[in-house]
Amino acid sequence: MKKKMKAFIFFLLLGIQGAAAVTHSLKYFYTASSQVPNFTEFVVVGMVDDIQIEYYDSNTEKLVPKQDWVDGAVDPQFQEWFKANIEILKQCFNQTGGFHIVQRMCGCEWDEDTGEVTGYMQFGYDGEDFIMFDLKEQTWVTKKQQAVMTTIKWDHDSALTALYKNYFTQVCPESLKKYVNYGRSSLMKTDLPKVSLLQKSSSSPVTCHATGFYPNRAEMVWRKDGEEFHEGVNKGEILTNNDGTFQMSVDLDVSSITPEDWDRYSCVFQLSGVNEDIVTTLDKAVIKTNKGNSFSLIIPVVAAVVVVVAAIAVITFIIYKKRTGEKQTSWITNNNNDSKSNMT
Repeated sequence: MKKKMKAFIFFLLLGIQGAAAVTHSLKYFYTASSQVPNFTEFVVVGMVDDIQIEYYDSNTEKLVPKQDWVDGAVDPQFQEWFKANIEILKQCFNQTGGFHIVQRMCGCEWDEDTGEVTGYMQFGYDGEDFIMFDLKEQTWVTKKQQAVMTTIKWDHDSALTALYKNYFTQVCPESLKKYVNYGRSSLMKTDLPKVSLLQKSSSSPVTCHATGFYPNRAEMVWRKDGEEFHEGVNKGEILTNNDGTFQMSVDLDVSSITPEDWDRYSCVFQLSGVNEDIVTTLDKAVIKTNKGNSFSLIIPVVAAVVVVVAAIAVITFIIYKKRTGEKQTSWITNNNNDSKSNMT
């Protein structure tokens, strides 16, 4: 779970938009924060296949669809439930200052080929796991001893379990299928990149740089004699461009490669949904360098973050100290009705 959330943090911070694959996803991130400098108190971000579809924050108090095929399904009034519980939790943990965060991530995935549907619901406070819902077993689970009482209480709430089961097996998949159908043209589009070989100086690593590709499901590697090569290779992250496309790079240390062996190495770019790879042979004649004014190796600054105020929204979740476990359980249990009424 943390691995998945870590990846999503990166996408959200950079405003990255993904594209559809065989498995589609619909995700909602709700975050309420208290005393976090330069961050909005409440933020909701909705995403389909890692493309932002809608956004809400308490500063504007407006739900903004980010795609013309989205009708806006988030209930902004859910913010009051989150904000109220920050104060309750601060009292439970004898916290009077500092910044604090309560959040929920929920969503579903749908395999377009098999029809299989999976769902997930996760709660957290101040950046660590609290509790999550196992759709297959229809039970609440946690790895934290302090949350055991909460899982027991929620497992015995048959109405809550039925509500979540219906959401994950009916409501969420139906919404996801609708969005995929309406937005298929933009979700499924592919743009190939321009690939260049760059080198700061003759003793520097050679950078294979691809820019202008879409979607962000891409891979780039160095190969030697047709086999993937890892020694002296340093791969960068996928970054977003101002126009919504992406860029990435992978470096190769050439200090130990003899000139006669350069043509044994090649940079290979692979884009999801495209069968043919882009192969660039290591060749000094095509390398762009800093000599003269022919090239600057500085990669353009990535686009400003559209939802930077929601960065905290994807910090992975928690359970607090054992001594506050019972109060924590009461907080969750006492607000089940509010949680139920806002499961949209």
